Amino acid sequence: MRKARAAAVTAALCVVLGGIAALSAAVALGSGVRASNRDAAPPCSGRRVGSAGARRVVVVVLENHSYGQVAGSSPFLNRLASECALATDYLAVSHPSLPNYLALTFGSDCTGCRTSAPSIFGQLHGDWRSYLESMPSPGYRGAFAGQYAKKHNPASYYTRIAPEYGRDAVPLGTPTTGRLARDLARSTLARFSLIVPNLCDDEHDCPIAEGDRWLRTWMPLILASPSYRSGRTVVLVTYDEGTGADNRVYTVAVAPSIRPGTIVRTPLDHYALLRTAEQLLELPCLAHACDAGTGSMLAVITGLTRAHA
Repeated sequence: MRKARAAAVTAALCVVLGGIAALSAAVALGSGVRASNRDAAPPCSGRRVGSAGARRVVVVVLENHSYGQVAGSSPFLNRLASECALATDYLAVSHPSLPNYLALTFGSDCTGCRTSAPSIFGQLHGDWRSYLESMPSPGYRGAFAGQYAKKHNPASYYTRIAPEYGRDAVPLGTPTTGRLARDLARSTLARFSLIVPNLCDDEHDCPIAEGDRWLRTWMPLILASPSYRSGRTVVLVTYDEGTGADNRVYTVAVAPSIRPGTIVRTPLDHYALLRTAEQLLELPCLAHACDAGTGSMLAVITGLTRAHA
């Protein structure tokens, strides 16, 4: 009897210690620091990823700040860039917001339109999801609702995906009970995910510090998820556009296969991000993503290049 009680106490102690270790790792990741804690793996390590399993791509889009405004002014994102990969010559394609969101998802642009053009959403035949912060309900088609803006939701403009839009364009929700949090916890991320904060958290109507706070809340959940830790998920963070004539924007690539401290000096733009996502997902290129001069981050993300600062 005493041995049984001792074994039970030991097992309970192991559970408690394991929980403390996991909590310490999550706190360290949430601080954005490469922790010395052995349980907190860095987000990017340069480790090669095997061929088993489909890749997933997560794209996060922030708003309306040029590269120079973000560099040195967004502590969490700047630290993540130093731990992973930073593109230093990445241009948005236009003004205002909508053409850039469309360029990111179907390789061309228009303003104030609905289009029957093919998109990365349609290429995936329902294996995609858009998470829109402050969206009032799944499949919402209104122009504005509080801090939600349709112009930052490109899936709402593609007529070909109308049947699945009501299912796959969903409110972001909270970090504990929202749809994204559940999909991360259950390893049910779609092959392509687009995450768009609301008009304040994306820095459109609020300072850079607000967007950085949002990233500090959400990115650790993504990077600690089973989908990311499996090594098969790539996260790309960019801005839709810069300010005025300065359309160079801050863009960060995050994946376990990326060598820490990588600097990507290749000229890139939103078409290049689409091309990169399509290459990772083994999809044909669309529109300007197919142009001979369109670059790609594939080699950097898959660890096939050693170029870094």
